[in-house]
Amino acid sequence: MILFAGSVLILLGFIYWSTVGYMSKQTDATIEAEITGLAEQYSKGGLNNLVSIITDRIERDPDSSSVYLFASADYSPLAGNISAWPDAKQTEDGWMNFEFADARADNRIFQARARPFVLQDGLYLLVGRDIRELRATQQLIIRALVWGIVLTLAFALAGGIIMTRSMLKSIDRINQASREIMAGDLQRRVETKGSNDEFDQLAVNLNAMLDEIDRLMTGIRQVTDNVAHDLRTPLTRLRTRLEQFHAGLDEGSPDIENIEQSISDADQLLATFGALLRIARIEAGGLRENAEKVDLAALIRDAGELYDVVAEEKQIGFDIQLEASPIVDGDRDLLFQAIINLLDNAIKYSPEAGCITLHLADHNGCAVLAISDHGPGIPAVEQDKVLQRFYRMDKSRTMPGSGLGLSLVAAVAAMHEAELVFADNQPGLVAELRFQCIHRRSE
Repeated sequence: MILFAGSVLILLGFIYWSTVGYMSKQTDATIEAEITGLAEQYSKGGLNNLVSIITDRIERDPDSSSVYLFASADYSPLAGNISAWPDAKQTEDGWMNFEFADARADNRIFQARARPFVLQDGLYLLVGRDIRELRATQQLIIRALVWGIVLTLAFALAGGIIMTRSMLKSIDRINQASREIMAGDLQRRVETKGSNDEFDQLAVNLNAMLDEIDRLMTGIRQVTDNVAHDLRTPLTRLRTRLEQFHAGLDEGSPDIENIEQSISDADQLLATFGALLRIARIEAGGLRENAEKVDLAALIRDAGELYDVVAEEKQIGFDIQLEASPIVDGDRDLLFQAIINLLDNAIKYSPEAGCITLHLADHNGCAVLAISDHGPGIPAVEQDKVLQRFYRMDKSRTMPGSGLGLSLVAAVAAMHEAELVFADNQPGLVAELRFQCIHRRSE
């Protein structure tokens, strides 16, 4: 806007200089030419001749814009259309600018620009022009200049706002799609307007990049799932052979401990591969159309009964708080698996004689299931990372596990359009499952 206004200002300044400046120069040139002519007439015909010429010019054209004054050595008027010598100072270049009242025009105030000239015998000649029209033209151009700048700024501002809104709308369209993609909608793409402008080209490039990323991620998941599927069968056979070999050993055999450890390692590998395949099925299948209605309160009670013995061994107390009994549409087995995964982590990382709280409430139409413990917790910078497959924090690498428990919980939550959120329990961790679409028991 400033650049546009500056350009218009330069243009209007050039117009002002080329019109008003030219007119001023022409006025000065006309005055100087008249002075030269009258001085020649005075030299040829003397005083009477000059007075006669000035008087004749005034009478012949009384409405003329010319200003004449022929004065004596003491500035007393001898001839002309000004009643007295003007009380105005000369500029450095010899010009005078003054106002006078013309008795012939009802004492109307005129603006004059004149130049005095000293004749022979100490007489003075003042020749000028009424510059009211010139001043009016100057004011007109100045007003046009001001209005031109104001209108230019207004139009530039309006155009800038329109262009900015259009650009921001396109940017917001890309940002909105990016936020949805970051929220987990990996199939979301940036819409194009069909104008083939820079934003459309950017959207096309972003969509192509997202397609390539999705293709690579799909390939990685397929490789992982295929490896898990292909290795589970030989691992199962290996574990069966180890059990058979273990059954055939004597009780005092030194190989019993090694065989039992091998069987435990095989069980852990099978559990890891099973979790991988289950996550893959959850992510690929989505929620079935014939999903049943699941009572979350009943699931929490069942999970508490299942882990009650494990908690007693570690002297951990359970506090189950059921403030609501919401019903959700979903897969009961998967929801139960997600709850016991969160509960298993809470027991695993809670100190002895600690306490775990299972809290279920209805917040503004949303079911919130919170499992709280007093363990080491998860730092805020790692709360997103722990949902990745096989990711384990440094302080949990010595604990048993595969790093897939929370990944499975996140997959189940996404399948049921729920949200998995972590918070600080000071000390410890609060893991919340927030369900948006719920039913109440009265329904």
